[in-house]
Amino acid sequence: MFDNTLFVSSFWSWYIILLTVPGIIGCFWLIIWMSKGRSKSDDEPVATMGHVWDETLEEFSNPLPRWWLGMFYITLFFGIIYLILYPGLGSFAGVLGWTEVKEYEAEMNAAKTQYDPLFDKFKSEPIEKLAQTPEAVKMGHHLYMTYCTICHGSDAKGVPGKGFPNLADAEWLWGDTPQDIEATIHDGRNPPEASAVMMAWKDTIGGEEAVKNVTQYVISLNSNRAAEVDKTVAGKGQEVYMTYCIGCHGPEGKGTPAMGAPNLTDDVWLYGGSKGGIETSVALGRKGTMPAHGEFLGPAKVHLLAAYVYSLSHGSESGKPQ
Repeated sequence: MFDNTLFVSSFWSWYIILLTVPGIIGCFWLIIWMSKGRSKSDDEPVATMGHVWDETLEEFSNPLPRWWLGMFYITLFFGIIYLILYPGLGSFAGVLGWTEVKEYEAEMNAAKTQYDPLFDKFKSEPIEKLAQTPEAVKMGHHLYMTYCTICHGSDAKGVPGKGFPNLADAEWLWGDTPQDIEATIHDGRNPPEASAVMMAWKDTIGGEEAVKNVTQYVISLNSNRAAEVDKTVAGKGQEVYMTYCIGCHGPEGKGTPAMGAPNLTDDVWLYGGSKGGIETSVALGRKGTMPAHGEFLGPAKVHLLAAYVYSLSHGSESGKPQ
């Protein structure tokens, strides 16, 4: 078995030190050696290397110019001072105690001091009101473009068939109230704690045939897709649905927002509403995750972000960012 403790042992600290320190000493020796042969006066001839070309072309042993040597010395002394003050010699932290974590925290604290008041002034305002306030919506839009577009797209319409929901329509898995939206952003929706897990049902309900049957029944719940339905097969699927699916999606297939169970009677599908897509969902299950952003963003930014998301389906045009 691979032993990863080797990479956190003191060996690597000493390995770095034993490469760095002799390396610096070696550079000093090289500079001193290259300085030998300098003439004591301008009249004293410079020694040659004994190499002659074309009868009179000789190779002289001229030392490096003093300014060049000075630059080398400055570089080496700078390196030594740096390694004393800052981390660089293995596990030695440097006399200043500088770390990337401290630097990051200092920058974040400076940013909070400068920018948090801009967000905090909206913190106590109701989300419904902020969704109609152009300045608040614009700030929420900037937050959205920074943190949310990678999943939901720059237009907030999600990625159909890939499990990233459209935030600009009126369909919501967990409810569309301001409190629901803010809770989703702040705490996330992380199965199984959040309940919204679509189990893999293939083996439980009786295999592939049962999956096809219940898929036909689910399609039949949408009146606009009646032409796709085999009524005989859908009838068999109804029995399966009423036995295994009713607990989450309800007797009419309208879903249960409190559990994150989707409405099966509309044309909104996270993972695709085709026959094959539904069969895959039933057979293999689905487990979408919305990560929590509360700890990272803080309550004030979450509040503004929720207001922007709420404005996408509830706000007026005056509240849209320009």
